[in-house]
Amino acid sequence: MTSTNETHSSGLRFKNLVLFGFLAIAGFFLFTEHRAHLFGFLPWFLILACPLMHLFHGHGGHGGHNHDGKGSQENKENQKGVQP
Repeated sequence: MTSTNETHSSGLRFKNLVLFGFLAIAGFFLFTEHRAHLFGFLPWFLILACPLMHLFHGHGGHGGHNHDGKGSQENKENQKGVQP
């Protein structure tokens, strides 16, 4: 005889499996029927990615931006355009 916990967990797994199957089939048909619309917007998404990358980029890989005037001499010279 099975306990109620085993029955409940197997029923929950079955429901999750049915839900996943339904979502997979719905996603497949949405993709196949609207593929032309989605691919038509793809170039615009690439163009939109440029300003979004500039907005959300962390600026951590360039030595940082010191706004308090205590930056290194090399950073100050590079900002002025003077090469050492």
